[in-house]
Amino acid sequence: MTLQLRRMRGLRTQDANTFDVITSDQILGVFDRLTSVFFFVMIVLSSVALMVGGIGVMAIMMVSVTDRTREIGVRKALGATRREILWQFLVEAATLTLLGGTIGIILGVGAGEVLKGALGFESGVPVWSAAVATVVSVGIGLVFGILPANRAAKMDPVEALRHE
Repeated sequence: MTLQLRRMRGLRTQDANTFDVITSDQILGVFDRLTSVFFFVMIVLSSVALMVGGIGVMAIMMVSVTDRTREIGVRKALGATRREILWQFLVEAATLTLLGGTIGIILGVGAGEVLKGALGFESGVPVWSAAVATVVSVGIGLVFGILPANRAAKMDPVEALRHE
């Protein structure tokens, strides 16, 4: 093949090649490297986004605990255990992130369907990926909700009832 290309270009024996021959294996290798880099960048960006979202959930839950200090004091004075208070705020954080994750999945699938229709693509979203996204969303809520829930559970009922 190289000899034929040299003849077509009129190259003599002492002349250097003015072309390059690339095999399909080399093209696949470049494509695999690009895909690996793209995958790594997406993982990093997703991790940063999840961290920012988790910090947002923690901030919202801290505000919720502060706003409901009196309620926590009343519940503790009436006999609520530390575990019950902790569970209350963890369920709230998980519910908050579950709702946010579900809305995100619905918006993402909806935007994908609009693009798919506009561009004439044939594709679909696997159910397992939506399930994993939902589980990760709730997991973020639980992990980042632990600190505010623990703060609420450790409150002294007398101090909480004095809070204005």
